[in-house]
Parts: sequence; C-alpha cells; structure tokens
Amino acid sequence: MPLDTIRLNETPEGVDLGLRVAGPAPRALALAADGAIRLVILLALSPLSALSGLGLGLNLIAVFLLEWLYPVTFEVLYGATPGKRAMGLLVVHDDGTPVGLSASLIRNLLRVVDFFPLFYGVGLVCTLVDRDFRRLGDLAAGTLVVHAQRRSTGARAGRTHAGGTPAPPGLPIATQQAILAFCERARRLSGARRIELAETLLAHLPSPATGPARARGWAAVEQVEGYGTWLASGRAGD
Repeated sequence: MPLDTIRLNETPEGVDLGLRVAGPAPRALALAADGAIRLVILLALSPLSALSGLGLGLNLIAVFLLEWLYPVTFEVLYGATPGKRAMGLLVVHDDGTPVGLSASLIRNLLRVVDFFPLFYGVGLVCTLVDRDFRRLGDLAAGTLVVHAQRRSTGARAGRTHAGGTPAPPGLPIATQQAILAFCERARRLSGARRIELAETLLAHLPSPATGPARARGWAAVEQVEGYGTWLASGRAGD
C-alpha cells in the first residue's frame, strides 16, 4: 500500500500535475452525507403517500431520481456531490480533467456492483487494493476521487503578484491546472528548470492581443506566476 497518495500526470505543456487521491475514509463520510441529504428529501416527500396510488408512484419516481440522477447531475455540473464537496473532494478523469457525462454515468451505474454483497463490500475491497483507491466504477469509467486544490497556492504566489495578471481568455481547464501546478511547485525547482517550464507554458498560450507580450527568462516565470495568482483568485470565469 503506497504511503504517497499524490498521483502525477504530465500535461502537454510538460508540467507534472499533482492529484492527491482520496482514500476510503473521506469517501465513506461523503457517502454518508449524501445518504443523509437524500433521506431528508424523501422524508419531506413522504406526505405524498396520503394520495394513495398516485402518491406511491410519485415517491417511487423520487427514489429513482435521487438514486441515479442526484450523483450524476452534481458531478457533471459541479464536479462533486454535496457530500463530496463538504469533504473537499472532486471527481475527475484520471488525467485530471473535469468528469464528463458518460464517465459519471458509468461510475454511478456500477455502484450496484460495488454495493455487493452489502454496504459497498466490493467497492471497499477495490479501493484498498488499488493504488489510487478506485472502486470498480472508477476503474471502468477512468475516474478518480481527489482532494480539491487549496487556494493557498495562489496566496503564496500572491505575495509577489498581489493583483495577478489576467490570463488570456478561453484557456482550457488543463492549461489552467498546469499554470496553478507550476506556481505550487516552482519554488522547489532549479532556476533553469523554472524558466524552461515557464517559457514552455507561455508557448502554448494564445498570443495576447493586449496586455504584456510573451516574456522570456525570469520575466516568463513572473508572467506565469501572475497568471496563476489571477486564476487562483477565481476570476477566470469573470
């Protein structure tokens, strides 16, 4: 069983993107939280049972929607169910990109198998023997449950770039993640490696029509760190 839960993925820009995979304990707590939320919703709908056959039918529809659409909807729209978000977890593809509809459907359909023989017995065994703590649904869908990146990355970079530099519009999620990963790890790299990676990242960005020109050398490092500060501030979606 590996003690290091960091999974490294090399992005097309040549930057190792670190993903801290979540173990069985936080995932079980998230599952319990989501179960409690669904139970509260079902209890709130229980008065419908007074409508006899119609009420029973509505309750069965509610059970179906909560069991199958609840996790898929939240994972596709927000990256995690409310229970996972409360535990600081995210569901992503195994390359670190946000989970899509097909992958979310596959991983949640296979919850039936993971549940056997009782209370996710198969799923628990799978998470304990897999190096990335994946259950069968994750293995089939190519997904991971990871701890969300902390904003402290941007805060550290912000000591030298308080306002940050607006990144070029329309950056893919993978590129944004590569910039943030660079900012997190830059101070542990040699100066030459920092410059090399910063210039490589900038070479993959669209040429700016306005704002600072594409820099070289240490100016490239500062420019990428400025982009990282701006992205970490959550203004990428402004």
